[in-house]
Amino acid sequence: MSAADILPFFLAWIRDPLRVAAVAPSGPAVAALIAQEISADTGPVIELGPGTGAFTRALLRRGVRPQDLTLIEYGSDFIPLLQRRFPGVRVLWMDAAWMTKERLFEGAPVGAIVSGLGLLTMPPEKVLMILSGAFAYLRPGCAVYQITYGPRCPVPDAILDRLDLQASCIGQTFRNLPPASVYRISRRPLYT
Repeated sequence: MSAADILPFFLAWIRDPLRVAAVAPSGPAVAALIAQEISADTGPVIELGPGTGAFTRALLRRGVRPQDLTLIEYGSDFIPLLQRRFPGVRVLWMDAAWMTKERLFEGAPVGAIVSGLGLLTMPPEKVLMILSGAFAYLRPGCAVYQITYGPRCPVPDAILDRLDLQASCIGQTFRNLPPASVYRISRRPLYT
């Protein structure tokens, strides 16, 4: 995490702490953790709540091509920063809950969705809308990778059950402020 990330992130947090949901931007350890299963072969990737771009950097390091990255950011403070830092990456200023209403892609070509959203601070209806929209774009067998600072998956069991999803922790790091975990959220397998 660079000093250039801390000030804009902290100022955005002061203006709207529930929307930003963390006091500091994600560090390199959790960024590497959230991107570990993603590569150039993943194809298009959507990032929800990129903030200052810690996960975006990690995805690019893993070989994801800039033209294969779509960043969805609601914080207008972060949009110009992301556009400057990541030329060639598509940056959209919108609420992630609107994914169900917008046509970001035709069909379901997306190979992964990485989320830095503070789901624990959101009402369940909004979490449901975000995940419904996310899985409308994901190819079968692909997943949403979600960071959390809480002790368990930030998606309530009732929402996982309603959408027929499952969540598993793929790792934790104490080398982040605050310590963080990453969950892989995917469709439950169909049994014949």
